[in-house]
Amino acid sequence: MIITRTPFRISFFGGGTDYPEWYLRNGGSTLSTTIDKYCYLTVRYLPPFHEYRFCIVYRQIELCSGVSQIEHPAVRAVIQHLGAERGLEMHYFGDLPARSGMGTSSAFTVGLLHAISALYGQMKSKEQLAREAIYLEQDVLQEVVGSQDQVSAAFGGLNHISFRRDGTFDVQPLPLSRDRLEELNSHLMLFYTGIKRTAAKVAQTYVTGIEQKRPHLERMQEFVQEAISILTSGEDLSRFGQLLHDAWQVKRGLSSSISNSQVDDMYSVARKHGAIGGKLLGAGGGGFMLVFAPPERHAELREAFSDLIYVPVRMDFEGSRVVYFQPEQDYAELDLTRCHQQLRPMLDSDPIGFPDPNDDGSHISPAAKKPR
Repeated sequence: MIITRTPFRISFFGGGTDYPEWYLRNGGSTLSTTIDKYCYLTVRYLPPFHEYRFCIVYRQIELCSGVSQIEHPAVRAVIQHLGAERGLEMHYFGDLPARSGMGTSSAFTVGLLHAISALYGQMKSKEQLAREAIYLEQDVLQEVVGSQDQVSAAFGGLNHISFRRDGTFDVQPLPLSRDRLEELNSHLMLFYTGIKRTAAKVAQTYVTGIEQKRPHLERMQEFVQEAISILTSGEDLSRFGQLLHDAWQVKRGLSSSISNSQVDDMYSVARKHGAIGGKLLGAGGGGFMLVFAPPERHAELREAFSDLIYVPVRMDFEGSRVVYFQPEQDYAELDLTRCHQQLRPMLDSDPIGFPDPNDDGSHISPAAKKPR
């Protein structure tokens, strides 16, 4: 059995320039950090003693006899990509809800690649995990997604990620002192707006015809260098917060789908109660709102947003990792036989939920009938 832990992320600046539609022509640049909220994936070879060969558990439970029957697109794509021939069992747990702007989909893909590869005895590098996750999401699944989430989930940490025109990327960790990192962390707050949205649908509104958004995206790319300069020079962090505010105004101009009146009202309340800046995370439209405020104003902000879920966060620096490994009995030979078996139909002679109306319970002992 293998368990992987893969972090979710906060994207500060440069989101939008990490879409291949942009960076393959112009290059791209982002500044983001992973946080101490994670995607956990448990995988193991499923013992070949069931009528199904794949058990996939997330918000649904899928019991399938073949890979092609798996409905979850990312699970099916990862298993096919890795050439899985053995029956598998997978369980997913996430610290934060999906469709919330935290890079949960890419963290899931990276974590599952990591887990199944490790189950096969292969330890992929962080770069391999990121590249394969990008390939699966963009080329195989044809999703409208950027490339920073996969890189962040695989590498972890506070990073300047550059995307080159040839499709490669470079990850540069920001070498901040412990005190500076703590200062930055102490200004961050996360509030869940309660608005679920599909990132690809929001992104599609500005990725289509992305060259027409050139002034916005060029400015968003400039924000990355300005933010790095602020963090590494020791300047007052209020400038970083103001830069977040400025970048949010520019990002809102990319598409009318990025924000809405409800979000705009929330952001106005945040500014009124001490926030220097902030933004919706991810593509926009809903999900989590990042608020950047001096620590002494946090209590006031939490009171102002008492009807929202507040999530305390700290930065993570490990990236996707295997946190548990336990060898189990290997049924490889039996599994191969089971794979080619034509089983007789399995019958349920006593279906649960449909008691025999003629059963008066006389066969049950009095002791068993006593309430406990």
